[in-house]
Amino acid sequence: MTARCLVGHSISRAGRAGRLNPQVEERFLHGAREAARFFMNKSNVHLALERLVDRLTELDIPYAIVGALSLNAYGYQRTTSDVDVLLRREDLEAFKKAYLGLGYGEKFPGSKGLRDATQNVDIDVLLTGDYPGDGKEKPVAFPDPASAAVRGERFALLPLPTLIELKVASGMTAPHRLRDLADVIELIRENTLAESFSESLHPYVREKFLELWQAAQAGDEE
Repeated sequence: MTARCLVGHSISRAGRAGRLNPQVEERFLHGAREAARFFMNKSNVHLALERLVDRLTELDIPYAIVGALSLNAYGYQRTTSDVDVLLRREDLEAFKKAYLGLGYGEKFPGSKGLRDATQNVDIDVLLTGDYPGDGKEKPVAFPDPASAAVRGERFALLPLPTLIELKVASGMTAPHRLRDLADVIELIRENTLAESFSESLHPYVREKFLELWQAAQAGDEE
């Protein structure tokens, strides 16, 4: 029975008999435990992140951590099961040459995605020059981390305006990436971004950002 069928079956049973399928309950508890570890920075994802950054630094490869981990840095707390990193194409090849078979593997032969075999965590690689969302050419593209990233003591991230541009462009053009638009709403709320923040964004995404900004002003009823 598939997970979807199992959940549906459990809901049906709960409606009739008030019982929750034990497998569904165990997944709930497992998720709660993993979320606690994540927000204590003790998850396998955090260990994989630190390991990846150490190796990129050893090779002097410019990078930017993106995805849910970067959302946490900008105030929106969200868990994730993988590490998203922005690299230049030639630097991905240099990393593969140095570390494939030494704790890292490709998701499949020739893929840009990697897997940290030590921590059992996927590493999703975004490449400079590629396009967010549907992957088709558009005015907003993934930048070169050598010039776009901002560095801290331990990690390098994209500036908030760049991160928001990419997420808006992604959600605008790919129906399966609507979560990117929801992420932007939360970033607006958590950072109390003003409507004028749109002026720091590429014109391609400004109208959509303003639509999301309006949505962010509405709060849930207590």
